Amino acid sequence: MLLKWTDLALIDLEEIESYIAQENNPIVAIDAVIKIIDSVNLILSDHPSAGRQGRLKHTRELVINGTPFVVIYKASASSHCIEVLRVLHSAQQWPTAG
Repeated sequence: MLLKWTDLALIDLEEIESYIAQENNPIVAIDAVIKIIDSVNLILSDHPSAGRQGRLKHTRELVINGTPFVVIYKASASSHCIEVLRVLHSAQQWPTAG
């Protein structure tokens, strides 16, 4: 299946990298982002229904093993496409209140 990352998901990855780099070092930050991307590519390409049912209708959530991050995505069987919507820390409220 084709993987498509939304602008919001890409911004999330940049923010994750920036935060981890400030708290640790740039190498740890890059490794964390690569682990997220690799996990999504390896798991979702072959198993689009992996992960749990999402908190929002028609979404799924893939917990990235060994990290506190959750990838929120939509899988479309008709278009053979997986759209990565967000990459959030598990402590973040999803969906946002309001």
